[in-house]
Amino acid sequence: MSTAVEPPRTGPAWRRSAEERETLRRAGDWARRAPLMPALIFLIIVTQLPFVVTLVISFMNWNAYYPDERGFAGIDNYRRVLTDVNTRDSIITTIQLTVAVVLISLILGLLIALLLDRAFRGRGFVRTMMITPFLIVPVAAALVWKHALYNPEYGLFNGVLTWIFGENAPQPDWISTMPLTAIVASLVWQWTPFMMLIILAGLQSKPLDVIEAAKIDGCSSWQIFRHMTLPHLRQYLELGALLGSIYIVQNFDAVFTITSGGLGTANLPYTIYQIFYNAHDYGRASAAGVVVVIGTIIIATFALRTVSSLFREEGVR
Repeated sequence: MSTAVEPPRTGPAWRRSAEERETLRRAGDWARRAPLMPALIFLIIVTQLPFVVTLVISFMNWNAYYPDERGFAGIDNYRRVLTDVNTRDSIITTIQLTVAVVLISLILGLLIALLLDRAFRGRGFVRTMMITPFLIVPVAAALVWKHALYNPEYGLFNGVLTWIFGENAPQPDWISTMPLTAIVASLVWQWTPFMMLIILAGLQSKPLDVIEAAKIDGCSSWQIFRHMTLPHLRQYLELGALLGSIYIVQNFDAVFTITSGGLGTANLPYTIYQIFYNAHDYGRASAAGVVVVIGTIIIATFALRTVSSLFREEGVR
């Protein structure tokens, strides 16, 4: 019986065929990536080049009031950022503001998400209305809180006090008496819907069959929430906290609009604004901006890890 002889795979024909396949593969890869090149180039020009310029300026002694003293400063700007009393106070304020807003928004978002996860008439409309604060322009939201709610003469809060207690009701100046709390309240109102959406997405993916089995076995609602729902929501809570921290650390609108950075409410972005536009110290402002970016990247790294773990779990399911 004759058997077919397989042609050698080391000859010129086989090598040419392999080279052609490799060429076709590279051409296919380029054809898929080429449409994305304009967007990638635009993204690099808009985001990365300004950051590189900022990084270079952060190592320079560049103050518009002293143009003759411009030159290389090394890490002196970073040392000044970390040792300056006002900058350190703004870093502490930024941490306090971020932690307070994220924690309160997470708790309120969790409670609202648990309510909206139940079936009731008009649930879709209520969900849509609940996310409305997050869709409002941040400056507009801050202006509403400053003038329509906090104003001591015609604000809603003092109007409610007058309606309840009469003409002799106290009329506090909310912004002057509790400035940081006033900013926290406005940011919580705006970011609670964001946390609610993330947690609600987690509630929609919980294993209903396991929960039904637990109910049949006699578990109470609190036991199901504590031992099943809350552990399932852990990564969603972490994701909400990390994403919220990324944005709230960089918040400028509420501080600038409500208090103008006064009364001990100046956070790091507002301090950078003051250093850049008022002191015209471009080197120190750039160094402070780089510090904010580094902190944001650290938080974003944990956020990406959380998102990746969520995707892996969904893939396993």
